[in-house]
Amino acid sequence: MLRRTFLATAVAVSALASAPAHAADKDIVDTAVDAGSFTTLVAAVQAAGLVETLKGEGPFTVFAPTDAAFAKLPDGTVDDLLKPENKDKLVGILTYHVVPGAVMSSDLSDGMMAKTVEGSEVTVKTDPEVMVDGAKVTQADIEASNGVIHVIDTVIMPSM
Repeated sequence: MLRRTFLATAVAVSALASAPAHAADKDIVDTAVDAGSFTTLVAAVQAAGLVETLKGEGPFTVFAPTDAAFAKLPDGTVDDLLKPENKDKLVGILTYHVVPGAVMSSDLSDGMMAKTVEGSEVTVKTDPEVMVDGAKVTQADIEASNGVIHVIDTVIMPSM
C-alpha cells in the first residue's frame, strides 16, 4: 500500500525530468509543481506538512515518484495515506525518499547504502541500471536551488 504511494511519487519525479533545465533557480517543491506530473507527490507533501522543510535550505536529494508511480499502488492506498490520521505513516514514507545532501548520479556506486531522513537506509545499485531499493531511476540529476531530484518508477517503502 505504501509502496504504491511512493510509486506515484516516483512518477511525479519523472515529470520533473521534463522540467526546463533552468529549474535550479526553483526549490524542490516548486520544481515538482511546475513539472505538472507530480500532483500526487505534491499533495502528499502538503498533507504530511513537509512543504516548508522541502522548500528549506537543504541541500536534499529526493527520489521522487511521479503520478504514474503512485497509480501503481493498490486502489485506495493514496487516499488512505492522505487522511489526517495517517499523517505519521505518510511522513515516514515521504522522508524515506529523501537523503540529506545533494547526491548526484556521478556520486553513486553499486551497492552503496544511503541513510534517509526517515532514518533507514536505501540500497543503490548501478549495474546494469541505476536502482534505489528496487525502483528504477528514470531521470537523474534534476537540479533545484536546494538540492537534486532523481525520478523513480516506483514508490519505495521503509520497513514499518
